[in-house]
Amino acid sequence: MRTAVVTGAARGIGAAVVARLADEGWHVVATDLAAELPGADYPLGTERQLHDLAARHPGTVVPLVADVRDPLAMQRAVDLARAEFGGLDAAVAAAAVMAGGRPLWETTDDEWDLLFEVGVRGVAHLARAAVPALLERPAPRSGRFVALASAAAHRGMWHLAGYNAAKHAVVGLVRGLAADLRGTGVTATAVSPGSTRTAMLEASAALYGLDDVEDFARHQLVDRLLEPDEVAAAVCWLCGTQASAVTGTVIHADGGFTA
Repeated sequence: MRTAVVTGAARGIGAAVVARLADEGWHVVATDLAAELPGADYPLGTERQLHDLAARHPGTVVPLVADVRDPLAMQRAVDLARAEFGGLDAAVAAAAVMAGGRPLWETTDDEWDLLFEVGVRGVAHLARAAVPALLERPAPRSGRFVALASAAAHRGMWHLAGYNAAKHAVVGLVRGLAADLRGTGVTATAVSPGSTRTAMLEASAALYGLDDVEDFARHQLVDRLLEPDEVAAAVCWLCGTQASAVTGTVIHADGGFTA
């Protein structure tokens, strides 16, 4: 069985990735901060949600409360995968936060720092911990590093310049990591979702003063919001051995948002 570490796993796309991997026969270390963060003005995932997710997949999913902003916490997650399941085959960086709602010149340092500490530095911390473990597997390797970017990594979003910048940085990080992994058999990719039915989308609606998240559907060619499992399907495909030809690039699981 293959083993993955997934961050941001308590709910949303991260939880959908964990569930789909588990259903496909993977072992998973599912991590989440499971606490509130100053500057994120909406409820975040909880420890109860994380443990409920693991309880639905007994013996397959191991929960771990861990903060992606802490490199030692990411190392603990990787070490847990080694200890429980004998190694690591994939790492999925799904942890992110939403902040903003004002033009760039009114964006606070706290908001900017939060977006980059969680959404960019958190991805880097997972990569630094996970890649050495992925490279421990004997050749021919099939290790995978997958980061969640966003349609905001490819389009300017009104009053979300900080979020735009952070998600663009994720794509750049993945491309650079893929170059560093050249010839190893380990790949690095990103998935850019469109408007997906998650708590983060509800937070985005609040920033825009929208009463209904369904208003976001009009930006997508599918004329509806995406479900987390639809995005997870793309992520999990990239985690598999069959995605060996894909590295250093982005899969747009965005319902046509960026078409």
